[in-house]
Amino acid sequence: MTTVLLVDDDPLVRSALRLMLGGQPDLDVVGEAVDGHDGLAQATRLTPDVVLMDIRMPKLNGIEATKALRERTEPPRVIVLTTFDADEYVLEALAVGADGFLLKDTAPEEIVTAIRKVASGDPMLSPSVTRTLIDKVRREDGDDRAQEAERRLASLTDREREVAMAIGRGLANAEIAETLFLSVPTVKAHVSRVFDKLGVSNRVQIAICVHDAGLVD
Repeated sequence: MTTVLLVDDDPLVRSALRLMLGGQPDLDVVGEAVDGHDGLAQATRLTPDVVLMDIRMPKLNGIEATKALRERTEPPRVIVLTTFDADEYVLEALAVGADGFLLKDTAPEEIVTAIRKVASGDPMLSPSVTRTLIDKVRREDGDDRAQEAERRLASLTDREREVAMAIGRGLANAEIAETLFLSVPTVKAHVSRVFDKLGVSNRVQIAICVHDAGLVD
């Protein structure tokens, strides 16, 4: 059972999320919080596995609350859930350690899937958010990115390259394992080596690299 804490200042949003998640046999909404400060207090008391965190809240916003949670010794996974997909929110949320970033208009089944993936250790971004990041980086860094991406990817073995491309398509480790006929532990080992060889700190950076190289549309 994965325990979930809802942190949002809108009671209607909290009610909708609780209703959505309540029918899932493997998810348990253990509490709600009305702002970032309340979220930190409830997370201390309830020790949830996953926190669904709004960004724009009074007293303490979701970015600062996420940062405080991720600095704890045994932090929960955090999915930032917001109506805004502006670049700065995506980048700030990832920078402070969010494990996922979803828009509030994301389909209910995708939110449920995201919670399960993040709980199992797979970061999760909605496709629109990933595209926002990729487009932003491309705008900022000019035309040399493709050659640089190809140079970096050349350090990978054929199997590691396949894993990197799968990450670029947004697949989680279990999905990569099924697609490439590998065990999940083997996939995790490949992912770890891809991280090391590309010198990245999250899966989004891998996705950007393979997109820059033209390996994934």
